[in-house]
Amino acid sequence: MSGSDPARVASGAPQRPIGFVNRVLVLGGGSAGHLAAISLKTKLPQLDVLLVKSSALGIIGVGEGTTVSVPNYLHGYLNIDAADFVRRAQVTYKLGIKFLWGPRPYFTYTFGPQFNTKYAALSKPTGYYCADDDDSVKWSSLNAALMSTDKAFERRPNGAPGIRNDVAYHIENAHFVAFLEQHAAALGVRTIDQTIERVEQDEHGVTALLCSSGERLTADLYVDASGFFSLLLGRTLGEPFNSFKSSLYCDRAVVGGWDRDPASDVIKPYTTAETMQSGWCWRIDHETRVNRGYVYSSAFISDEEAEREYRALSPNVGPTRVVKFISGRYARGWVKNVVGIGNAFGFVEPLESTSLAIICDQCGCLSDSLIDCGRQPGPGMALAYNRRQAEQWEDIRDFLAVHYRFNTRLDTEFWRACRSDVEIGNAAPLIEYYQDNGPSTVWRDTLIGGRDAFGFEGYLAMLVGMKLPYRLRYEPPPEERAKWQAMLQAHRQTAEKALTMQQTLEVIRSANWKSSTGFYRYQ
Repeated sequence: MSGSDPARVASGAPQRPIGFVNRVLVLGGGSAGHLAAISLKTKLPQLDVLLVKSSALGIIGVGEGTTVSVPNYLHGYLNIDAADFVRRAQVTYKLGIKFLWGPRPYFTYTFGPQFNTKYAALSKPTGYYCADDDDSVKWSSLNAALMSTDKAFERRPNGAPGIRNDVAYHIENAHFVAFLEQHAAALGVRTIDQTIERVEQDEHGVTALLCSSGERLTADLYVDASGFFSLLLGRTLGEPFNSFKSSLYCDRAVVGGWDRDPASDVIKPYTTAETMQSGWCWRIDHETRVNRGYVYSSAFISDEEAEREYRALSPNVGPTRVVKFISGRYARGWVKNVVGIGNAFGFVEPLESTSLAIICDQCGCLSDSLIDCGRQPGPGMALAYNRRQAEQWEDIRDFLAVHYRFNTRLDTEFWRACRSDVEIGNAAPLIEYYQDNGPSTVWRDTLIGGRDAFGFEGYLAMLVGMKLPYRLRYEPPPEERAKWQAMLQAHRQTAEKALTMQQTLEVIRSANWKSSTGFYRYQ
């Protein structure tokens, strides 16, 4: 699959129009299903939206991080009040990812400007000034400095946190889904609790879902948000699955966590990604709990060995469980009268917290498609939707592959295999350019192409952070070096005076705090 043409892969056989869409059935009661139902009902309130969940299945009860696009989608596209959401869903803010990765002690991938930036006082973009200096990376931007001091937001003159729209969320799934359930009900989404025993179909797609109660459910359009089971898209319609195993070797995760000690634990405003013997370990800080998970490849380490390594790193972790997964996607997400959302369509490990971002993108694209075609989607709309989603999945796969291909932190069998054999697909020209020119930004728009999930900033953060060697080195003259050091010092001083996450939560949980109108925007 690496390097394949998304247009060819996504096209498949021609599809016929599915007729006028008035009734939509969403299968799945997790975050994907609820976001799909909420998106459709928000943008097309005239739709009859039925969400079918099964309480017997439960939800994935792990904490997760998001990208910036998720709060922008929730509050910009769906118009969910940010203040109300933060209070009720009990989220914390995420400024980026701290990587214990590569030869540096650590580096930060922030969601604000960092390396894809050129200051007027300097002759080169900031990445050149961080090439060999590990300390510079810590203070290279205000967000990097905040993360390096475990602070959340700059302190404004009135003492309030300077909350920006270039930050993401840490979310506990149970709280998030509970909020979405209430919001969906308020919009008029109908929800029933049923177990699906059989799916009926004909040559045009799904015709009905048969429940264990004997009820027969029908709709014009079916949204498959049934998770890894992919009942409609994968199992019923038999859409081919494209594995990412040539780029992403990990296929399991041991997950757990512990209750936070409020007297001693600082709520970290970032996700931590730490290199392990046969994969990597995440840490996500919530207000009352810390979630930890070790993502690994079963080809290089057993479940028992992974558990031991994981507990050695986190001795206070409680009970654990192993989650098995396959990285990849179905060839098409929109097939006949079925649209797959979330894990029912595809999955990659949470190395860049892309799960909810992909779900939001799929939900937004589906809603916009139905709006544009007057709820009469034809084959051209489905084709364009599938091409967009194919490109998104390939871009994410390639970006994650770069993390593995150039991480030199450990010399183990797993990491040697990654550095030798991991396929980086369409990211190859960008990597070649960097190895020749370094963190040059002059051709960023050409090099990044359609890879808008992370942008040029994301690639620079990883390549500068991992100290990938490049040919055209730059040695700043003394006066320029002095200006750079002054900037770093200013960032550090501001961060040291900033508010912690706990102090921030105390402000935004107060009745007086309100989110600004138009603050969040979703493109």
